[in-house]
Amino acid sequence: MTADTLVILVTLVAYKLVLVGIGFWASRRNRSEDDFFLGGRGLGAWVAGLSYAASTSSAWVLLGFTGFVYANGLSALWMVPGIWGGYVVVWLVFGRRLREETAARGHVTIVDFMTAETSGRIKTIIAISSALLIFFCFIFYIAAQFGAAGTAFETQLGLPHTESLLIGAIVILVYSLLGGFWAVSVTDMLQGALMALIAVVLPAAALIAAGGPAGVWQTLSASAPETYLSLTGPHAGFVFIGFVMGIAAIGLGPFGQPHLVARLMAVKDEAARRQGFRIAMGWAVIVYIGMITLALSGRALTGGEAPGESLLYLMAADLFPAMLAGLIIAAVLSAVMSTVDSLLIATSAAVGHDMGVVRRFPGREVLIARIVMAVLVGLAVALALTLPATIFSRVLFAWSALGAAFGPVVLVRVMRREPAGWAILAAIASGFAMTVFFYLAGQVGGDSWAGQLARLPGDPFERVFPWVLPMVLLLAFSRPSRVAS
Repeated sequence: MTADTLVILVTLVAYKLVLVGIGFWASRRNRSEDDFFLGGRGLGAWVAGLSYAASTSSAWVLLGFTGFVYANGLSALWMVPGIWGGYVVVWLVFGRRLREETAARGHVTIVDFMTAETSGRIKTIIAISSALLIFFCFIFYIAAQFGAAGTAFETQLGLPHTESLLIGAIVILVYSLLGGFWAVSVTDMLQGALMALIAVVLPAAALIAAGGPAGVWQTLSASAPETYLSLTGPHAGFVFIGFVMGIAAIGLGPFGQPHLVARLMAVKDEAARRQGFRIAMGWAVIVYIGMITLALSGRALTGGEAPGESLLYLMAADLFPAMLAGLIIAAVLSAVMSTVDSLLIATSAAVGHDMGVVRRFPGREVLIARIVMAVLVGLAVALALTLPATIFSRVLFAWSALGAAFGPVVLVRVMRREPAGWAILAAIASGFAMTVFFYLAGQVGGDSWAGQLARLPGDPFERVFPWVLPMVLLLAFSRPSRVAS
């Protein structure tokens, strides 16, 4: 074992022990279902803001977003206003009503909020259907993250894939099982702080190594493709408009994500919500600007020859001594693994609360919630170990699909309109179905009209179009809210 690998391993072990310690610390807070799934609605500004930010982006911004900018150049930056806009809408437009109404009515999940003004059989159908969608999307998403973590440990550390996956899954299960929402939120806060530190230190080193802003620009002007430094890239006219709409519409995804909406439901008061927004937004500005800097500087240093999604690992190893590089790589590997904890809590809440499992065992809600979580982890690990990675890649549209399914309903209710129950159900079904349709059309549609539309740069039909029919249905068949402002 090399010294570099030893440093990474020691750092990872220490970090995982901290996570388990947080789980034990938070375990004493879990006395009810509300405690386990929402932390007793006591999140402060720093925990709410940083845990939201880390859950929104996590390893994706460090690896995926960086790779996208590295490959596409300045035209990729149109994604950023959409992402930042998503932060603003969720915290400032959604935030107050989500927090106040869900606290007043005792809502535990996003589904409770969506169905607040419905009743009877249609309410039950919406709740079960929504829970099944969350379960389907997130169980594969969790499995995909377990698989990605195992692969990362295998490639970066030379550890066996299966053992790496199992160890990471067990650690996450232990602290999530013990501490519930509190443990997940505090560990995500810690991860968010580490990500922000990496997003300052590593890009700064890369920028200096590449000769500063002027050196990066000069190098890219001479070596990168002609359109690399153009804000329009290789696109023009309506194709460019569709490209911008598609990548900016990634910011629509958070509107319907159960694990993100839960942070707004759990924040303790209005002052904490406002401060939490400033913290989350500041994090987003620092991290995204840092990763843009790293991508462009890395492109100048490597000449575009490196794999984009491995750029952070390569720059850390090239620019820092072994110990510092090991710490950075360990933090990223932890980010890959810890992405799943919020998804796990949200999926457990969908199965346990929305499907009514915990209500069948009065007085034992927390125990049943923990059993549900353990079963979910076991299922996700089994999927990660048995199904090919290509299957996972085909269900990672969950971000857009759940955003289009639930986001319009949440938005309309926040706008103080109360849709009819059947309209809510139709909106959920149509938003999800259209996202799946255009996603699959892009994969297997060939030269058909649907396939060509679905493969437009930026995927605008997958990310934008599925919102149209749900919004029309919900606005057309709704009445003003009776809930006081």
